[in-house]
Amino acid sequence: MPRASPRLRGSMSPDKLVMMANQISRFFASQPGGQAARQVADHILRFWEPRMRAAMLVHFAAGGVGLDPVAREAVALLDHHDPAADLHTRPAAPSG
Repeated sequence: MPRASPRLRGSMSPDKLVMMANQISRFFASQPGGQAARQVADHILRFWEPRMRAAMLVHFAAGGVGLDPVAREAVALLDHHDPAADLHTRPAAPSG
């Protein structure tokens, strides 16, 4: 069975990552609540491999070509993310 080259096995192309980030941002932008960028950042933190996130941050630092505005804002949140702050924690529901 053919194996992927080490270059392809180790990372995903920036174009593919941009396409995925933009698809995710379009979904969350269509949802109510006005928190699309935060939701996109949360999704990326939860579901993307660390190598994918790192590759996206490198692409973002190089200008982020192709990222739509919501995806760009989400990646900016990731770029300033403090792992101790954990973007995807939700505030407790009010009791009452």
